Amino acid sequence: MKKPLRKQTAKRVTKKPAGADNAEIDAVFGAYPPPVKSRLLALRRLIFDTAKATKGVGKLEEALKWGQPSYLTTESKSGSTVRIDQLKNESGGYAMYFHCQTDLVETFREIYPELRYGSNRSILLDAGEKLPEAALRHCIALALTYHARRKAGQTK
Repeated sequence: MKKPLRKQTAKRVTKKPAGADNAEIDAVFGAYPPPVKSRLLALRRLIFDTAKATKGVGKLEEALKWGQPSYLTTESKSGSTVRIDQLKNESGGYAMYFHCQTDLVETFREIYPELRYGSNRSILLDAGEKLPEAALRHCIALALTYHARRKAGQTK
């Protein structure tokens, strides 16, 4: 008789506010190829900057979930987790991931049809292209306030 498969759980490392040191997270960023690494670090800064500028979000927790740098609103519980990582099957590709059981990516598609999407869970980006900063900042803010907006009866 086969043993039942264990459900894969997210591994969370110690809380890391912006600017704090965490060897595991630093090692993940250090392992990315240079062009993707610089873009992911820029995306990381954009996430922290957006959180800081968005009312009700509070401090973010940076952790590893499924080996990916992840940003959680554990203090305020205002939003949904945002993860970032390189694309495994696309050289120079990287993505920002969102919880697939939300309508976040569907909302992003309506507002920003010019962005590339991966099914209902990600915005796909390319290290060779300019970061669509304004659109991403808005998408990040929507994700980081997802639960607060739902509670208030707002969707967008």
